[in-house]
Amino acid sequence: MSRDSGFLKDKSFRIAEIFLKKPSRIQALAVIMVLCLFVYSLTEYRLRRKLKEKNEFVLSQVKKPTQNPTLKWILFKFRGVLEFKLRSNNSVVSRIGNMKPELVKIVSLLGAPYENYYF
Repeated sequence: MSRDSGFLKDKSFRIAEIFLKKPSRIQALAVIMVLCLFVYSLTEYRLRRKLKEKNEFVLSQVKKPTQNPTLKWILFKFRGVLEFKLRSNNSVVSRIGNMKPELVKIVSLLGAPYENYYF
C-alpha cells in the first residue's frame, strides 16, 4: 500500500464497516475510492508545490513551520470553519465563518476554485 493510502487504515475512515455483496457494487466503491484518493493526492501535491513556489509555510501538528503538510492535517485545521446561510427579503446570502489567517493563506494558495467557495 502506498504512503498516500495509509489513511485507509485509520479507524476514523471506517472502511471495515462497509459490507457489499454484489461484485458490481464492490467495483463501484473501488472506483469511487480511487477517485477520492486521486483528488486527495492531487490536492496535497498542489498545496505542497504552491507552498514551495511562494516560500510559504503552515504550522505542523507540533507547531513547527512546514512546506510538506499532509492533507489530513490541513483538513483537520478546517474543522471549525462554518458556512452560514442568511435569509432576508426572499434572498439567501452565504457567509463563511471562523476563517483564520492561516486558512485564508491555504485557500489562496490552492487557487481560484477554492477561493470561489470560501470568499
